[in-house]
Amino acid sequence: MPNLNVNGIRIAFDTAGDPKAVPLLLINGLGLQLISWPDGFVEGLADLGFYVIRFDNRDCGLSTKFDKAGTPNLALAWLRSRLRLPLKPAYRLEDMAGDAIAVLSALGVARAHVVGLSMGGMIAQLVAARFPARVLSLTSIMSSSGRRGLPGPTAAVRRAFMRRPAMPGDLDSMAQQSVRLLQALASPAYPTPEKQLHRRVMRALRRNCCPAGVARQTLAVMADGDRTPLLRTIAAPTLVIHGAADPLVPLACGVDTAAAIPGARLEVIQGMGHDLPGQLLERLLALIDAHAHGKMALDSTPRLFVKQ
Repeated sequence: MPNLNVNGIRIAFDTAGDPKAVPLLLINGLGLQLISWPDGFVEGLADLGFYVIRFDNRDCGLSTKFDKAGTPNLALAWLRSRLRLPLKPAYRLEDMAGDAIAVLSALGVARAHVVGLSMGGMIAQLVAARFPARVLSLTSIMSSSGRRGLPGPTAAVRRAFMRRPAMPGDLDSMAQQSVRLLQALASPAYPTPEKQLHRRVMRALRRNCCPAGVARQTLAVMADGDRTPLLRTIAAPTLVIHGAADPLVPLACGVDTAAAIPGARLEVIQGMGHDLPGQLLERLLALIDAHAHGKMALDSTPRLFVKQ
């Protein structure tokens, strides 16, 4: 896996497609490695004529870990955030946005279409707001504006995140816990077979496992707060995609994001949760392709996709 030395850290990355094609940068979510993007999704983007760039966020995968910062107490951080007291993360989402831009610069890419998923959507929003000259278009998937008052995860998802492996440090036990979490986040109308989830989880765990890094990324998200003022400054054509059945980042968060970005287009997919199920990949690819090529009317009217 190739690496780049940017912003004083190591960033692992990978590319697909013709380097002479139009660049498209993928920014993944909390704790998700670059290999977490479905192969069919990455290959589909390359087949559509994009030069696809993906990377491991800091504190994840094969990129630099911030172990010297220790593992944050997220329960205490949550309480401080509720009391509107300052948080002290090891880094901020702004720094992660800077990493994304540094990856583009290191690869000689002046401008790119930027696609972010969940936390990656938050980072992508910051990239579009802070570096407008580098962004051809923005696609924010299952993400949020961070505005206070938006609904949070369901009780079932909160419980799934709080559960710990029966045998900490045991690969099989960790995999079982990860599969249960993915099942809690899954699209109810587009289920993924458990065996497929298990293979995906084992692949990720064998490549890298850094629970403390996930906690530090979580603290960075908590510390970022309300991005609404920044979202109002985004000039890039923007597409917001959200699942109507998202149990982690409810649909209201996507609606709020689209409402804050001038001219943003909101696409709501019925039956979709907080994942990228194989049954929806063609639909998602078609949306991103049309958006990148300016074939979608830019408005804030939700377009509903229903299970066929």
